[in-house]
Amino acid sequence: MSEEYREPCPTFAIITCSDTRTLETDSAGAALEELIAARGWTCLERVVVEDDRPFISGALLHAIQDLNADFVLTCGGSGLSPRDVTPEATRDVCTRDVPGIAEAMRAYSMRITPRAMLSRAVCMQRDGSIVINLPGSEKAARENWEGIVDVLPHAALMMQGAGH
Repeated sequence: MSEEYREPCPTFAIITCSDTRTLETDSAGAALEELIAARGWTCLERVVVEDDRPFISGALLHAIQDLNADFVLTCGGSGLSPRDVTPEATRDVCTRDVPGIAEAMRAYSMRITPRAMLSRAVCMQRDGSIVINLPGSEKAARENWEGIVDVLPHAALMMQGAGH
């Protein structure tokens, strides 16, 4: 008896890391929330936190441990500014690197702008959640999403113990 393949409905949390944006002015996070909904997937929560490691780490832990989000998308804080600490906060709370996703985002974005090489974004896993650092600009967040979205359902299946 063959088992029918069923694509999972992954869950998401969005954390925008910014000293200047509010939930109302966070166009990148709002765009990602719309893109998630357009796929019929669920966004459990969207928040804005200060560009500060303890705040980012706390929001990541909440999304992973309390919300049990399959994917935690961060927006912003992955550039070269002294206040950009999202990759460091991600490393503070996660245990396993998933470098291919960050590499794919940069490769996809490099076809659009050479500035993509300045991204310090990381992708890491903790328990059953994958944290993906996305840019803070709406345009760049959309582009990076486009470069990785098609593999996310398979990644969710893998985290649930399904085979390749």
